[in-house]
Amino acid sequence: MKLGVTLPSFRLDAVALDAACQAEDAGLDGVFVFDHLWPMGRPDRPALAAVPLLGALAARTERVVIGPLVARVGLVPDGLLVAEILSLEAMAPGRVVAGLGTGDSKSAEENIAYGIPYAPASLRRASLEWCATTLLGRGVPVWVGGGAPATTAIAARAGAAVNLWGASPEVIGEHAGHGEVTWAGPTGRDVRSTLSCLELVAAAGATWAVIDWTDEPGALEALAQAVCLLP
Repeated sequence: MKLGVTLPSFRLDAVALDAACQAEDAGLDGVFVFDHLWPMGRPDRPALAAVPLLGALAARTERVVIGPLVARVGLVPDGLLVAEILSLEAMAPGRVVAGLGTGDSKSAEENIAYGIPYAPASLRRASLEWCATTLLGRGVPVWVGGGAPATTAIAARAGAAVNLWGASPEVIGEHAGHGEVTWAGPTGRDVRSTLSCLELVAAAGATWAVIDWTDEPGALEALAQAVCLLP
């Protein structure tokens, strides 16, 4: 199983760039960025825009995989979203994963606040499938966020992985029986409890685990080394 982190991007400084370099130096496999206009439920707080940040990460890193987790369809036109991901792939060849999702009622207020139409679920799913199929056809790996039956079906038709946020090992195992599964979500408060969580995720069949960023000294190195030894 490969290991990545979500970078600290809900702020106005560029600490996420240094964090990505630290993750790469520690031996992690990937760094990922949230695609929200503000932290969930906190419109009073800042957030760095995902695509410019990913472009900077493409220039600052050399080895790690980069990508949005997840880019929501509907914030920009479908063709533009695909073009943005392909631009990242051009800057970091072979190092981009396109995490894609439809969003839900929790993120709808971001669209509304900026006058961006929030399409019905059926249209968002159609956009998701088109973007996923197009990017896979251009050789970019795609993770479809969710795990709901409708989005899982899209992943299966397109040949994409399913990314499950905070799912239990039982749910991971159920999906892993039908195709590639990646996992993301909160873990423990220290290295030991985090590793215990990752062991369960790996045993359930996930090919990736993406955890919260930590600046605890030595934690990333320890986790990267331990995950390398997991079966």
